Amino acid sequence: MGNEVLQMRVIAGDFRGRRLKSVPGTQTRPTSDKVKEAAFHIMGPFFDGGVCLDLFAGSGSLGIEAISRGFDFAVFIDNNRKAIHTVSENIKLLKIEEQTEVSRMDAFRALRVTAKNKSQFNLILIDPPYSRTYYQEILNEIIQLKLLANNGLVYCEHDTSQDLPPTIEKLEVIKTVTYGGTTAITIYQMK
Repeated sequence: MGNEVLQMRVIAGDFRGRRLKSVPGTQTRPTSDKVKEAAFHIMGPFFDGGVCLDLFAGSGSLGIEAISRGFDFAVFIDNNRKAIHTVSENIKLLKIEEQTEVSRMDAFRALRVTAKNKSQFNLILIDPPYSRTYYQEILNEIIQLKLLANNGLVYCEHDTSQDLPPTIEKLEVIKTVTYGGTTAITIYQMK
């Protein structure tokens, strides 16, 4: 059974209703459709271009949702081999290879490599396994490396027991919402 029980799909936009494959096993925790729909409703239902970074990509469903809703390009990063394979399969399924880049590496290394390429993002998605609690370190790294464009958004999905700071330098929380008692999302914006 595992993750196969959870049917993932694209919620809105160009690929609305399309089913996505989930990562086999229990090492990843897919974002539910309800949480994904609510998060994108908060961030803005549709986007007019931009570049997205899906930092703990898993199946890639969050970054794919961003492309479906109008982002031009998404970079998918994960350290798990099965996750990278699943992201690649989902990208091929939707025929969006030209709009994506997929890399297998550690999140911090990925941020440094991205900074060397002088990349900036309009949306950064952070959804690590809940057992990893280094959100503040990742957010600090994003700020120090200047990876977020002005008015850019950072989506953090985390356990409700984790309190994320209301501001980190120029990043300010615009919304925190709890779902089902265990899942919370905190959305920051670069001011």
